[in-house]
Amino acid sequence: MRRASRTGPPTATGKRWTAKGVAGAAGGVAVLGFGGLYAAGLLLAGEDMAAGTKVRGVDIGGMSRAEARQTLARALGPSAAAPLLLRIGERTERAQPATLGLSLDTGATADRAARSGSGPVSVIGRLFSSGDPGVEPVVRLDEAAARSALDGIGAKTRQEVREGSVSFEKGKAEAVAPVTGTALDVDGSLDVLRASCPRAADGPVVLPVRSTEPRIGQRETDRALKEFAEPAVSAPVTLTVEGKRIPVGPAVLAKHLTLKDDGRGRLAPGLDSKALLADPELAGPLRQATPGPVEAKLRTDSAGRVSVAEEGRAGRRVGEPGLAATVLPLLTRAGAAERTAEVATEEIRPKLTENTVEQLGIKEEVSTFTVDFEKAPYRTTNIGRAAELINGSLVLPDETWSFNRRVGERTEENGFVDGLIINNGQYEKAAGGGVSAVATTVFNAMFFSGVKPVEYGAHSFYIERYPEGREATVAWGSLDLRFANDSGKALYIQAEATDTSITITFLGTKRYDEIRAAKGPRTNVKPPATRTDTGPKCEPQSPLEGFDVAVDRVFVKDGQEVKREKMKTRYTPRDSVTCG
Repeated sequence: MRRASRTGPPTATGKRWTAKGVAGAAGGVAVLGFGGLYAAGLLLAGEDMAAGTKVRGVDIGGMSRAEARQTLARALGPSAAAPLLLRIGERTERAQPATLGLSLDTGATADRAARSGSGPVSVIGRLFSSGDPGVEPVVRLDEAAARSALDGIGAKTRQEVREGSVSFEKGKAEAVAPVTGTALDVDGSLDVLRASCPRAADGPVVLPVRSTEPRIGQRETDRALKEFAEPAVSAPVTLTVEGKRIPVGPAVLAKHLTLKDDGRGRLAPGLDSKALLADPELAGPLRQATPGPVEAKLRTDSAGRVSVAEEGRAGRRVGEPGLAATVLPLLTRAGAAERTAEVATEEIRPKLTENTVEQLGIKEEVSTFTVDFEKAPYRTTNIGRAAELINGSLVLPDETWSFNRRVGERTEENGFVDGLIINNGQYEKAAGGGVSAVATTVFNAMFFSGVKPVEYGAHSFYIERYPEGREATVAWGSLDLRFANDSGKALYIQAEATDTSITITFLGTKRYDEIRAAKGPRTNVKPPATRTDTGPKCEPQSPLEGFDVAVDRVFVKDGQEVKREKMKTRYTPRDSVTCG
């Protein structure tokens, strides 16, 4: 509210002069002088805001400082406390001014408005004109709070620079557009925030950002796509290996091609030769064209001594550097003839020969184990096939042997048929049933050889033909049987199968005189349940209790126990299942 003016001379009570009174006094003096006019202006102004004084359009002219503070708090307070929209690059975030450390100081703003007319020129001018209509509010900024909030906002809105590139998906080449990296400029944002509260205009507050341009831009991406990537997957290439023609289609090529920054802002083509050689589409035909080396076959005499039963022979292979050097130039050519080339091969000698058997330390039987099973066509097929694939494994010192890697997936193409497996606590039919008998036999040969187990797992419930706590199962893609050869000498694995048994023998050099197994009692025994299953894969099964059991692996050398390892196994109850 504008204060009412009073008339009359100034008194000790602090009553103010009016402009009319001052003007009359001035008119009664021929020459008042600059100092007199300044003094008269000060008498007129007193504690009041000059007429026409405005802060962001809020008129506080003629008000005392206290009145101006109240008026500014009512008029500008809500907008000063309203959430701010912040624009950072392409992102927009909402934040509370208090969180950003912003606050409107109405007292200091009133003081600023009063001071804006306290200079001699302004004071004298106010005798004849209005106050400052463009006073800016005083905004306080808690810099520590602001930096903390801006750091959080910057982390959310940061755009990492993305280099232009080319990807290969499903046999097609696609350009990946470059993206300029942006990061919030915290220091530069502080001044912007001070000027933004309260908002003088609609729309978001645009905060400054720092930009990082990608080294690989759109121009280079387009060039690499047109000159290499698209021609590379436009048609197959044909490799001639030892006289055999092997086509490699675009889908296979695309999986193993790359375009990477060469460090000078240019996308250079590359081929993952190792992965391409292992790709089933190429690995199978290559095995036929270039048979690998055959390791010598060993035998033991009645005294357990090892000798060579059949000498090994050299093989051939395609090397990784030679494959890349042949394939990459073909990819930018057109026409079947131009995209065909011969790939050189190299000789590979077997590791195990009559001359190296003794050097590798394969001189005696280290361990052997046999598992008997009931005769069934699927067991004979699957166990025999697994034994065939395992037989002749050569495990050098510090190497890790893997059942799944050696045997491969149990599929029809790999020579396996459907048989009984355990799934979700009961028997059902699936590919490779019966192979767990081979895994258990390998586990026990490993157990008594003294080498280090790396990965193994028992069946979910106990199967009577296996030793308690000393058995293993395998599942493709989820459970493997692996051991590390820490014996210091090479190991050679023999596998022999009949219609009713599987025997695994480790040949090498013994580190211990004997490995013993000491089994503890069954504990935590739980009875089985009875249930009926109507599923198409259901197989009936007899009940058996569940239990815990521990087996100690005892290492003996020079007649003394030198080490002991404990292996614990938990078996769930084998429920009685009736198929409905």
